Amino acid sequence: MLQMIIATVLMMVLFFGIGFILNMLMKTTWFPLYAFIALIIGLVIYGMTGSSSFMSDSTSFTIVDIIPAIGGLVGAVLSGSAIKALRIRGFKMF
Repeated sequence: MLQMIIATVLMMVLFFGIGFILNMLMKTTWFPLYAFIALIIGLVIYGMTGSSSFMSDSTSFTIVDIIPAIGGLVGAVLSGSAIKALRIRGFKMF
């Protein structure tokens, strides 16, 4: 249980940090969220090709796998919100 909590916080911080840096460099607000969704769609398509991958079995994902992924999604959304709030408040470097 402790590992799941640490993994969730780590994924949230990781996606927030990467998203924040990408938002600063690319001058887009919601790019990390789009990238996260594209990653999920790519994994689903790869899993549906019939190859023997981790997605071939419908019971391969458990709640321990899904909760950190949701934490990463929250981090990506928070990075876009943080950049948007900084831009509204007048910080031109963001």
